[in-house]
Amino acid sequence: MPIDDHLPVLDDRTYDAIVAEMRSRIPRYTPEWTDFNDSDPGMTMLQVFAHLAESLGYRMNKVPTLLYLKFLQLLGVELSPAQPAQVQITFPVTATATTPTVVLPKGTQVIAETPGGGPPLVFEADRGLTCLKAALTAVLSYDGYSYSDVTASNAAASGYQPFGPTATTGSALLFGFDASEPFPGAEITWYVWVSEPTGVTSAVTCGLPASQRYASASLSWQYWSGFEWAPVTVLKDETSALTRSGQIVVRTPPSALATTSIAPIAAPLYWLRLSVDRSRYEAAPAICAVRTNTMTLTQMETVRAEVLGGSTGRPDQVFRLSQTPVLNGSLTLTVDQGTGVETWTPVTDFYASGPGDTHYVLNRTTGEVRFGDGVHGAIPIANANNPGANVVAAEYRFGGGTAGNVGAGALHMLRSAVDGIDDAGVVNVVASYGGADEESLEAAKQRAPASIRSRCRAVTTDDFELFAMQAAAIARAKAYPLRHPDFPGVQVPGVVTVVVVPQSPSPKPVPSEGTLRTVCAYLDERRLLTTEVYVAPPLYQRVSVTVSVVADDTADLAQVQRDVDATLLAYFHPLTGGDSGTGWAFGGPIAFSRVFHRVLSVAGVSSVERLVTTVDGIDQPECRDIPLQDGALAYSTEHSVSVSYGVSS
Repeated sequence: MPIDDHLPVLDDRTYDAIVAEMRSRIPRYTPEWTDFNDSDPGMTMLQVFAHLAESLGYRMNKVPTLLYLKFLQLLGVELSPAQPAQVQITFPVTATATTPTVVLPKGTQVIAETPGGGPPLVFEADRGLTCLKAALTAVLSYDGYSYSDVTASNAAASGYQPFGPTATTGSALLFGFDASEPFPGAEITWYVWVSEPTGVTSAVTCGLPASQRYASASLSWQYWSGFEWAPVTVLKDETSALTRSGQIVVRTPPSALATTSIAPIAAPLYWLRLSVDRSRYEAAPAICAVRTNTMTLTQMETVRAEVLGGSTGRPDQVFRLSQTPVLNGSLTLTVDQGTGVETWTPVTDFYASGPGDTHYVLNRTTGEVRFGDGVHGAIPIANANNPGANVVAAEYRFGGGTAGNVGAGALHMLRSAVDGIDDAGVVNVVASYGGADEESLEAAKQRAPASIRSRCRAVTTDDFELFAMQAAAIARAKAYPLRHPDFPGVQVPGVVTVVVVPQSPSPKPVPSEGTLRTVCAYLDERRLLTTEVYVAPPLYQRVSVTVSVVADDTADLAQVQRDVDATLLAYFHPLTGGDSGTGWAFGGPIAFSRVFHRVLSVAGVSSVERLVTTVDGIDQPECRDIPLQDGALAYSTEHSVSVSYGVSS
């Protein structure tokens, strides 16, 4: 029986309903009472009791909600604070700058106007950036055979394939810089925006450290020295061989680059090249754009040296920050107890704090700073020399909310000018992302069961499949308990093998070694200590159908043939095939009747004369269901379809 059938019915009667019910009982219990007007003292007493009953009922009805929320608190489930948006902004250098590089200082702010004339949205840099004066004037894609000019596509962020459609070893992406001045030895910061495949699930940290990601290809940077392509030092690469958006930082040697012209670019330029040394891409990478002088800014503002007040020496003191919501980990709180300024440590609660622990608890949403009671957490001592200002927020950052999610091109104004930076060229190429308001209570209630169930740990097969799809561009995942890849057919206790199918346009998507290692590293941080995890590519079985169909008299034979072939290719696709259209079931058999029905349902098909299914080159018996190997996926690349008109009688 459902538990809902056992839930108690709460008393939700209103004041009017209670008065009406009591009035209806008067003739039954006191028939001599005949005056029901409001002027009657008895009616006044009934109304008073009705008011009290309504208030008491309201409070009692809130008890289940109170108990539920207290239970969530007991489990450590709290409302998630507002999250600030992030955005990548490009800072071009003016042509009149006197130095080949310009340093953008930490704390630089870019603003966007808000609808309705409210205060502007502020995005702030939390680190410095070295900006290159030399302008990127040309971008070439080399597929191993010829060069393609993709400068316009890169400038418009319309998307292109940096290494061509195949991305084979030896292909490259070339960047040409203005040659009007000598090219300096400097750190060059790039940002690459990748065109994500449809349906990719973004990786999440789940409260744990990010796992290592392994690239599907090996790339290297070079510069043209006048005689050869010489290596460039790579300081940082977050793109995993241009398969995900991220920052790249390289260092060029001083006075080493030479100019040359590369067809179809006639003008001599300084050239840097990103070359493919080893290619194991599941699909050729596609990117929207590449920009120099670009870094990530966060929707926030920094407050420094804000005086919160003076300690009274009493337990459970509370102070408040003037600006909210506060960014996680940004508050530096100091207390001067007369012996010098001390920095106190933030904690989530005082349960593990001792009497001498200089701890405080911060409510990021309200800005409330709470100190201990002398038993759990130390009490700040009152400072007679500074009685009203010995508790100071030395620094903190605030910001967040969905208002920070602005469109591309909305951030183009520096709050304060920076020498050498071209104000007119500052822009965000893509929209900002990640801004979120504080979590609602209803959302927290819905999140709580999943949070309790997984607790950021892979225990059940569903957990392993979920985390595998979060680790990389994985379209499907299937976890097999007790299966060891080296011992097929033998149940091995404590072993889980996760089969992953990557996002790929290929009819037979196969993950690279880098993708397998990436997923394996992600799962390794979330598995139980006693669980041995393996990540494996799927087992495929090639399916081909030979079918003869009779078309309607009015149908186009060529069109019917194309439609039948397309229907079969779609049906046997590992990602979009199967009866549900979400991919062929792992180890699912091929049902003859379903294949027959798929062909018969094509527009223009009158009947099916013969249908033979071939698996891995072996013809299977007609009119029989065909089993696949355990865990195997069906795929197809071609089918033999013959179409003819029926013979008139």
